[in-house]
Amino acid sequence: MPSMSNPTHAISINPATGEEIGAYPYDTQAVLHAVLDRAASAFGTWRLTSAADRCAMLKRLGEALRADIDRLAGMITAEMGKPIAQARGEIEKCAATCAWYAENGARMVAPEPTSVENDAAWIEFRPIGTVLAVMPWNFPIWQVIRSVVPALVAGNTYVLKHAPNVMGSAYLLREACARAGLPDGVFQVANLSNDLVSEAIADDRIAAVTLTGSVRAGAAIGAQAGQALKKCVLELGGSDPFIVLPDADLDEAVRAAVLGRFQNTGQVCAAAKRFIVHREVADAFTERFIAGAKALVVGSPTDAATYIGPMARFDLRDELHNQVQRSMREGAELLLGGRKLDGPGNFYEPTVLANVTAGMTSFREEMFGPVASIIRADDADHALALANDSQFGLTATVYAGDPQLARRLAARLEVGGVFINGYSASDPRVAFGGVKKSGFGRELSHFGVREFCNVQTVWLDRK
Repeated sequence: MPSMSNPTHAISINPATGEEIGAYPYDTQAVLHAVLDRAASAFGTWRLTSAADRCAMLKRLGEALRADIDRLAGMITAEMGKPIAQARGEIEKCAATCAWYAENGARMVAPEPTSVENDAAWIEFRPIGTVLAVMPWNFPIWQVIRSVVPALVAGNTYVLKHAPNVMGSAYLLREACARAGLPDGVFQVANLSNDLVSEAIADDRIAAVTLTGSVRAGAAIGAQAGQALKKCVLELGGSDPFIVLPDADLDEAVRAAVLGRFQNTGQVCAAAKRFIVHREVADAFTERFIAGAKALVVGSPTDAATYIGPMARFDLRDELHNQVQRSMREGAELLLGGRKLDGPGNFYEPTVLANVTAGMTSFREEMFGPVASIIRADDADHALALANDSQFGLTATVYAGDPQLARRLAARLEVGGVFINGYSASDPRVAFGGVKKSGFGRELSHFGVREFCNVQTVWLDRK
């Protein structure tokens, strides 16, 4: 098994072949301080740049991403194993997001008048400074774009600390920002060890922190940000429920369930992982779900026909396999998969566990890989109780023929987003984020722009 441990370098290993493809030296303390100096200097100018001009540069960023789609998508596929068709889709989504904010971002930071004393007061949305972003590997470009673009719209500067195994993607994104004409210091990449991340959070030149990652990482970063009295946004994953009621369009529910669960080789935070199916349709759903999973192409991520590629890291595959084995010992029934595939790559069979109950590992923990858990519910209320019986609260899905019942369930689901008769997605036009141990704060839409704003009230001639 390849080693990714190197005290001086971030190591990128191709998960389809096991070969090392990049070794990136960690930045020194002196380099970090130079990065923070540039960010602070750039903020002084960037904050005074008109919102229209900032948005024009973001439009050019989207164009730069689309123009370099082959290289960006190829790097994503090489570094973390995303099937190439999905990697290209990731870049297209990033470009479309830049274009949407370019068109709509300026109005999100425009002053808002109030009704106080004949409009003698209004609300301004001022930038707060430099945002430090600690980002994950599963969407190497999209995770950054959905975070950085709203921050830049608001007039903040941004320092990216990316996951060690996707630093090649981070540096390509930096190149795209330079080609788009972003001023020096507005967007920077810092390849930091954990110790230097902590130092950066405590530094006065960092105004806020955002992280997408594990609960453990979120707790650590959140505690450090709190100690420094700094705003933070945390997106910490989930174990999203997918409820299927007996009057649902079963074929459509199964199609969405299969595609949603196994997209990105199951390595998606906001993807259904616990399929809570009414007992009247549980057997039919399970049979069709297994057939759908078997039909997906597992193979080289460079093949356009592949839907399930390798998992991103060898240690993560081992962890997932251990979770599957524990679930089986606890009583889950293995209906499909459950094996590491032979060969040099980091492949895991698409796996389906049935008869899963609330005390099992596959119910309680996030299964971050190509594993689906099927849970039987007695009725709609029981399904709701099972869905909410989780430490996580990112998104949920409800498939039902009765839209009013679905909306009543949605109102009681303890999650940040609900999808009725459709599987989870993110879109710049709507807010994204979770509750409970899935984190707090929101990305995307105007909520994402204003997360890192000083919401300033201005009074005029108040008597």
